[in-house]
Amino acid sequence: MEEVILSLGSNMGDRAGNLRRAVALIGEGAGTVTAVSSVYETEPWGFSADTPFYNMAAIVQTTLAPPEFLAVLLAIEEKLGRVRESGTERYTSRPIDIDILFFGDQIIDTEGLTVPHPRLHERMFVLAPLNEIAPDKVHPVLSMKVSAIFDGFQVREG
Repeated sequence: MEEVILSLGSNMGDRAGNLRRAVALIGEGAGTVTAVSSVYETEPWGFSADTPFYNMAAIVQTTLAPPEFLAVLLAIEEKLGRVRESGTERYTSRPIDIDILFFGDQIIDTEGLTVPHPRLHERMFVLAPLNEIAPDKVHPVLSMKVSAIFDGFQVREG
C-alpha cells in the first residue's frame, strides 16, 4: 500500500462539484481517500482567466503502481470533461486538474510522470492545502518537510 498525495483544481463549471466528483471517483477507482483539505479559491497560475480556481489536496492509499494510478486519474479527468489538446497553451481553464504531488517516497522521472511534482514548491495554491493535510511529509528531493517549504514560501512572498 502506498500513500499518494494529490492536488486537485477546477475553474470551469461547478467548481466545488467537480472537486467532489473527482474525489469520489478517485475513491472508487484508485484507492481509499484518507484525507482531504479545505477548498481554497486562488487566481490562475501561468495564465489569465475570468474564473478563479478552487484548489484542494487529498491523500489516497493505493495498491496501484504509478503508471496505473496515473491512468485512472487521466480517465477521471476525461470523464469530468477535461480535454487535453496537443499544440495548445500549457495552462488553460479546465473543469478538473489532478496532479500527483507525492507517490510514497518514490522519485519518478518518466516521459509521462514526474514525482514529486516538479513545481509544487513554487505554488501557494498547492502548498496551502498540502500543508493542511501533510505538514510533516518530507519532500524526497528537497529533503524538507512540507511545513518548512510552506513557511519559506510565505517569507519569500511576504
